Amino acid sequence: MNFPVEQLRALRTPFYYYDMNLLQQTIDAVKEGIKDKPNYHVHYAVKANANPRVLKLIAENGFGTDSVSGGEIHAALEAGVPAHQIVFAGVGKADWEIELGIASDIYCFNVESVPELEVINELAQKADKKVRVAFRINPEVDAHTHANITTGLAENKFGIAMQDMLPVFQIASRMSHIEVIGLHFHIGSQITTTEPFKALALRVNELQQELAVAGFHVQDINVGGGLGIDYILPDTNPIPDFKAYFDTFAAHLDLREDQHVHCELGRSIVGQCGTMISKCLYLKEGVNRKFAILDAGFTELMRPALYQAVHVAQNITSPDAPMSTVDIVGPICESSDVFEKGATIPLPKRGDLIAFRSAGAYGEIMASTYNCRTLPIAYYSTDFE
Repeated sequence: MNFPVEQLRALRTPFYYYDMNLLQQTIDAVKEGIKDKPNYHVHYAVKANANPRVLKLIAENGFGTDSVSGGEIHAALEAGVPAHQIVFAGVGKADWEIELGIASDIYCFNVESVPELEVINELAQKADKKVRVAFRINPEVDAHTHANITTGLAENKFGIAMQDMLPVFQIASRMSHIEVIGLHFHIGSQITTTEPFKALALRVNELQQELAVAGFHVQDINVGGGLGIDYILPDTNPIPDFKAYFDTFAAHLDLREDQHVHCELGRSIVGQCGTMISKCLYLKEGVNRKFAILDAGFTELMRPALYQAVHVAQNITSPDAPMSTVDIVGPICESSDVFEKGATIPLPKRGDLIAFRSAGAYGEIMASTYNCRTLPIAYYSTDFE
């Protein structure tokens, strides 16, 4: 990624910088991946990044959204996403959020428990509407990702156990204001091989057959998201292999006539277009270690502290400085405010800009005001052209 360094140096740090051209190229790759699959539909996962300009560009390209809160439904609608392309997921939907979804006539609620189903039916009855739902089933497929982002196993808080699938369908069939239209799955995040998706497809086939024997049919199969990005070589692999992702499902899902496949991609669409830009405040010589102390911390980019994630750090002001091994840390009064220990980068000096790559997903959206810090603002590549 090429940064307009001189222009960025004039801005107050820390901030987020979005390459809108790369975002469009990534969106184009998604569209290319499904161009021969008219029954495939993409719902962008808003939780990855709800920046208004990012979300607006995604909406302009015809994608729906996967929203996990009432606020994300509002954000999607404000960005121009039609309500009939919004699905609402989440294990703990509040009444007002369900009422918002019903009033907005969103496409579907992804339901995760019988108590939730009962509340949706009750609120739909009050609104005198019939509500479309899909049941999120835990397929017991291990995506082998970080424990905090694995979601498809029985021990996770999400979804309905496979053995409870038929009883839930039977309960729903007796509800006057519920229309069951689909099955929903999500096995985890940052998945970088196709094998877990193949395993999911095969499990979906088994569950569909079980439903068919019991006399149930659904029109939609929602396979969730989870496709990962290359955090180590962002410039070498800026766009994920969407074709392989979609082709895996096309090759292994046994779809019934007129069934549709829905996907909820988030990180893979926005992850590489975003960079968090910070400034080196001090270079501190410790007893055994050298510290580059930045003006950004986990309040601006939480993933390293939360997931032990590594974002490639680049000295974009002095890229030709001598290479040095330093601990890159932030200003927050917590020992966990460390971006990377033992990072080898061109030695930063006071005032150098340090760019943390691949921060477009779960970066700006997770920022906080801890230590009474202000939230980072965003700038866009198109503003500097």
